Amino acid sequence: MTLSLISLFTFIAALLTIGYCRFNQKTGSLIVAGWAALTLLTGSWHNGVWVLVVLACVILAIINISSLRLNLVSKPSLKLLKRNLPKISETEQQALEAGNTWWDAELFSGKPNFKNLRDLTTSSLTFEEQAYLDGPVEDLCKDLNDWEICHRDLDLPPKIWQQMKHDRLFGMVIPRAYGGLGFSATAHSAVVMKIASRSITAAVTAMVPNSLGPGELLHRYGTKEQKDFYLPRLAQGIDIPCFALTGPEAGSDASAIPDTGVVCKQDFEGKKDVLGIRLNFEKRYITLAPVATLLGLAFRLTDPDQLLGDNNDIGISLALIPTGTDGINIGKRHFPLNIPFQNGPIWGEDVFMPIDWLIGGTEQAGNGWQMLVECLGDGRGISLPALATGSGKLLSHVTGAYAGTRKQFGTAIGRFEGIEEPLAEILANTYIMDAGRILTATAIDQEQKPAVITALMKYQLTERMRSVVNHAMDIQGGSGICLGPSNFIGRLYQAVPIGITVEGANILTRSLIIFGQGAIRCHPYLLTEIKAAQNDDLALLDKTLFSHFGFVFSNLTRSVWFGFTNAFFESPGTPVTRKYYRRLARLSASFALLTDYALLTLGGTLKRRERLSGRFADILSSLYLCSAVLKHFEDQGEPHADLPLLDYSCQSLIHDAQQAMLAVFHNLPIPLLGKALRLFMFPFGKPYSPPSDKLMHDVAQLAIKSSATRDRLCEGIYTTDDPTDPTGRIEHAFNLAQAARAIEVRIKRLAKDGRLEAKTATARTEEALEKSLISTKDAALLREARDAMLNAIRVDSFDPEALKQP
Repeated sequence: MTLSLISLFTFIAALLTIGYCRFNQKTGSLIVAGWAALTLLTGSWHNGVWVLVVLACVILAIINISSLRLNLVSKPSLKLLKRNLPKISETEQQALEAGNTWWDAELFSGKPNFKNLRDLTTSSLTFEEQAYLDGPVEDLCKDLNDWEICHRDLDLPPKIWQQMKHDRLFGMVIPRAYGGLGFSATAHSAVVMKIASRSITAAVTAMVPNSLGPGELLHRYGTKEQKDFYLPRLAQGIDIPCFALTGPEAGSDASAIPDTGVVCKQDFEGKKDVLGIRLNFEKRYITLAPVATLLGLAFRLTDPDQLLGDNNDIGISLALIPTGTDGINIGKRHFPLNIPFQNGPIWGEDVFMPIDWLIGGTEQAGNGWQMLVECLGDGRGISLPALATGSGKLLSHVTGAYAGTRKQFGTAIGRFEGIEEPLAEILANTYIMDAGRILTATAIDQEQKPAVITALMKYQLTERMRSVVNHAMDIQGGSGICLGPSNFIGRLYQAVPIGITVEGANILTRSLIIFGQGAIRCHPYLLTEIKAAQNDDLALLDKTLFSHFGFVFSNLTRSVWFGFTNAFFESPGTPVTRKYYRRLARLSASFALLTDYALLTLGGTLKRRERLSGRFADILSSLYLCSAVLKHFEDQGEPHADLPLLDYSCQSLIHDAQQAMLAVFHNLPIPLLGKALRLFMFPFGKPYSPPSDKLMHDVAQLAIKSSATRDRLCEGIYTTDDPTDPTGRIEHAFNLAQAARAIEVRIKRLAKDGRLEAKTATARTEEALEKSLISTKDAALLREARDAMLNAIRVDSFDPEALKQP
């Protein structure tokens, strides 16, 4: 009996070891075979253990004898997979082939290699890049008057346009060899972030030519002639580009683009029978279209006369066309929520262009969708996250100062628990956004093109911007809703839906792209299995399938082990960050296992289960951002004062991942099996709680006091303490309030002791001065601080005529 129990426990331990350590097929088979042999030799196979021995031998035979494996498992699996795995369309295939995978694949693996993440050298700005931020970008920000831009001019002033062109702001991503700045992704992000902290209109104007603009497409795919001619013109602002993808019917769905180009011959500019393309298109929501001199265009190209080859339907293609070309019409401007960046419709009727206007020439004809997807990463992964982070840093800085300055009942409102909650959320979201921004830009700088992560970043950071702006609006109250020269938040509030809508609407990004593409791109075996099933490649499937079985078994054993130990024996990170790395390891294993469960039970229908896909996207997003936060904290030297931000950010992200995972459990097929899986993963119930009230208090206090933590959090935005500036007046009042705080505390104590009889703060100041309880200098400081506070909370008002736009 004792030997049998020992043999049983040894068998369980062997399986757990194989799964936890993720041994390969050969090593795992040897371990199980050794156990079976030892059990038989010691005679401990009685009392039912013989059943395990026989089962182990049968499984070993199937796994290791190819003929048995092929006939009993692989062939039936091929038929099953052909019926149930999702079909991949042409555009989906091109999207999957665009870019690559990175840390997202590690999270899908269930066993992320945290050493690789921690050893990654984070990008930093070069001397030239930092000088550009401190010089031209700083000067630009000083000159921006957002009230005049948004209310009076409804455009950037001519001086600002000229300044942007002169400083080659539209050529940040264009190499220096062509006259551009040749900036890194990190510098590109830093520039957009700083401008966004001053004016959303200016930030959008700057970021579009450097994101999905012809400059990036030309740099990657253009012919030598195209690069030599256009890139210097774009870098210097001689040409202003726009890119037209979105149309009235198909939106940004390239597979449904109704815009057409037909290969033909036609006389053109005095030349006979020029080989070219006749275009008909209608586009809208095109940023910079009203002022563009150069149009990048996506359309479906056909060749009915087979002038280019044997293929009639060539596919999505991209062209570069001067907007003065006959047949091109630029419509009136759109007006996106009072954020007056140049945006409008553009269409073309029987526009003829020479064939060499195709971006990349005829060699790139039909490759347009893949080209677009790869370049979309800059908008999704750099520009929009930078804009969102700039907004978060601005509001952390200014709304925090406002909460530390504005008083009710004689106390700064930032000390009220009701204010602390949204204030803590503002700071934590900003910390999360900045960490994600830096990590993603670093990946792009190191030649990574993680399409899933860039989509994730766009969705997550624009949504967190929405949360930050809403919380700041709650704190600002009436001063936030009354527009005027002094209002620094109203335009941010109006801009939130714009960021959420562009570069792919967030609803679709969450419910279709992040997990829908992520599961296929990042899963170590799924894409290979889909290709094997579609091509009837039994050998490839056989090779992949049993590795996939081992992968599922490993994640199951790791999930069970982590469920009972909370990954206590994992040891990545430092003594400060280790507990959070352990939680990430645990949730990553569970996420990978849940993914396979959903794929197994739902198959191809998972593509249509958008709510379920969205919850999986939320899990992946939280795990990625938590990874970024941990790296960010360690890269900054683990400052002890920043611990509240680390703890709040990690706890909220891990709790979000847990809650999304539990929501997935409730909506999976075969509820009984789903409940069993949940019991394995969370045997003691929900392990992770959201941040506590005490932690919320600690984070909120960081916003209303001057500190190195506040400086680190808000680094990289435009700041001023000029009392005539919309944000500077609040920082000026905040600085004076900090300086006067000790004197105010002394006067309150004197009043409490009965030594001062006056009831108002102003009267107490004068009484204390008369009684020589404070100095003349102290009284002057208190008066100055009060005047600054009144200026900080001032709200604009107008004569009716003054509100009318000229």
